[in-house]
Amino acid sequence: MRRLGRAATGLAATAVLSLTASACVTVHGELEVVPSATKDEAAKALAAFTEAYNKADKAYDPALDAARVTGALGAINQAGLKARQVNFPGGNPNHVPLELTDAKFTIPKKAGWPRWFVADTDSNRDRDDSPADNRWVLVFVRAGADEGWKAAYLTIMLPQQIPAFKTDKDGYAEPVAPDSAATAVAPRNLSEEYASYMQNGKPDHFKPGPHTSAWREDRKKSENVPGVRTQYLDQPLDTGDFGPLGLMTRDGDAFVFFSVRNFERQTAAKGVRLKVVPDVKALLTGEVKDTITKERVSSQAVLVPPGNGGEPGQAVEVVGRLTGLTAAKGS
Repeated sequence: MRRLGRAATGLAATAVLSLTASACVTVHGELEVVPSATKDEAAKALAAFTEAYNKADKAYDPALDAARVTGALGAINQAGLKARQVNFPGGNPNHVPLELTDAKFTIPKKAGWPRWFVADTDSNRDRDDSPADNRWVLVFVRAGADEGWKAAYLTIMLPQQIPAFKTDKDGYAEPVAPDSAATAVAPRNLSEEYASYMQNGKPDHFKPGPHTSAWREDRKKSENVPGVRTQYLDQPLDTGDFGPLGLMTRDGDAFVFFSVRNFERQTAAKGVRLKVVPDVKALLTGEVKDTITKERVSSQAVLVPPGNGGEPGQAVEVVGRLTGLTAAKGS
């Protein structure tokens, strides 16, 4: 794990620099609590994102939607397009335009920057055999008065998984402060605690499910297979454009979006050749001799109960997760 830690640090160096340069700060004097956006602004931001997303997906060109994505979604989107651009230099042969309809916007009131809102939309990406229509839940962020709206988080959820948000008499939502003491876990601590949980099972206040206990079990099964040893390292990713964002629900919970970084290091036994699939090869630096380290960014949507509520050991429920490969290094 020490070798993996050094490799992870190297892969993460560029990301750390970019986070420092793009950190969101509150502009002095902008202390008035106001709606983060109007419904019209939110609709235009969603339309602009969809248009840019489709252009980028059709051409497999990350530059075409780079100005419309940021944070976890931006890291996943840009790396995915970069890999496919290498493998399909002529563009996407199977492009089908993304359609996001039936948009429901949840806009909080807050002071200062960043400002943000949630768009709950229907998409045309459901499989034909899907038992229900999934919803694309996007979080749009605006870092400053001179900045445009960018999509920072995407979670694909069933309609019944999306909570009803607490709103005031004017229909505006209540944001959750990163350091809130009103929730069982402060949003700013979720990334670090989730990374620690995935690493060693502690703290144990995450509910069992596909994105917690089942994911840990899947990783444990793949740690030692004939000829290949796999190690995992998880790191918090919670500053700048990757900061947590949350809203209060009518039930008193907090619905929070946050990010983590995952590393997977595979080491081959003597005489065993590691398989490198095209999308990994396209993002690869170095030469794969007997090891390869894959870096991924993962975004989560979670329900956090109020105060110290919830059953012991089962405080936070991870209801959605989106993970994507962002880099790979061979040695």
